[in-house]
Amino acid sequence: MPQPTAAPRRGRFFRIVAALAVLLALAGYVLVQYISGGGSGPRCTAQADDGSSYGLSPEQAVNAATISAVGTSHGMPQRAVTIALATALQESGLRNLDHGDRDSLGLFQQRPSQGWGTAEQVMDPVYAAGKFYDHLKKIHGYTQLPLTVAAQEVQRSGFPQAYAKHEPDATLLADALTGRAPASFSCAATKSSLAGDTATVRAALKRDFGAGVLPAGKAAKPSEVLLPVRTATGRAGGASGAGASAQQRGWELAHWAVANSAALHIRQVSYAGQEWTASTNHAPWRRTDTVRAASASRSGGASGTEVRITLTK
Repeated sequence: MPQPTAAPRRGRFFRIVAALAVLLALAGYVLVQYISGGGSGPRCTAQADDGSSYGLSPEQAVNAATISAVGTSHGMPQRAVTIALATALQESGLRNLDHGDRDSLGLFQQRPSQGWGTAEQVMDPVYAAGKFYDHLKKIHGYTQLPLTVAAQEVQRSGFPQAYAKHEPDATLLADALTGRAPASFSCAATKSSLAGDTATVRAALKRDFGAGVLPAGKAAKPSEVLLPVRTATGRAGGASGAGASAQQRGWELAHWAVANSAALHIRQVSYAGQEWTASTNHAPWRRTDTVRAASASRSGGASGTEVRITLTK
C-alpha cells in the first residue's frame, strides 16, 4: 500500500502560515488606525438644531475646516463652501489622498496633467481648495445651480450624479464650520502627551485664513492664542460694528480650533461665554457665565469679540 506523502501536510502548513500573516497584517492596520485616530470611529461631530449630525475623524475634520476657511477667506458664499465640501466628500472622503484614478491626487482628486498644478501643489489642501474655488467662481450663477451640476462643471467627473448624495452632510458641515450654527462642532480628545505650540497654531491659522486673521502684537499667555473677531472686511467685531456677521466669524474661528484640536494639541476653546474643553468623550460646548457673557457682548467686551485658544501644556 502506498504511504501518504508529506505534500498535503506541507500544503496545509503553508495555508495556515498565510492565514496568520493576513491576520497579523490586519491587526497591525487596525492598531495603526486606532493610534492615528482613523479607525476608532468618528471623533468629531457637527450637530444641527434638528438633531441630525455628521461624524468625522480628526483627519477629516482638519481638512473640512481648511476647505471652509479657504472659501470664506476667498470671499466665497456659504453655498460655495457646501459645494466644495460635498465634492471633497465624494472625491476623497475628505482625505488628502496621494493616489487616485490616473494622476488624480489630493482632497479633490485634481490631475496635474489637466492643468490643476504640480503634484506637490494639489497635495496641499489650501492650494487645492483655492483652485477649486477659483474654478467655481467662473461658473455663471453657480449658487443657483443644483449642487451636482455646479460640482460637475468644475470636476468633469465620470460620475456626475454622485455629488448629490453628499449635499445634506456638506450643508450641515458648512453651517458649523462657517460659524452660521453656533456651538455646533465638537471633538473628542485623542490620547497624546504632547504640548501645544503657539507658533504652530498661529502658522496654521495664517495658512488657512491668511495673515489678517492674527492681531499685531496681541499679548497672550505662552499657552494661549487670542483672536479678535473681525468680519470679512476686517472690522472688529463689537456691539456697534459687524453684528451677526462678526459673531458668525467668531464661531467660524472657534470651530476651526476645535476641528484642529487633535493635530495642534488644543485643550480648550472659548468664545461668547461658551467653552469647549478636550475630553475623551464627545464633550459639547457649555456656557461658562451667561450673565457676564451677555453683558460683555452688549458692551463690546472680550467675551463677545475674542476667541481664546488654550493649548495643552
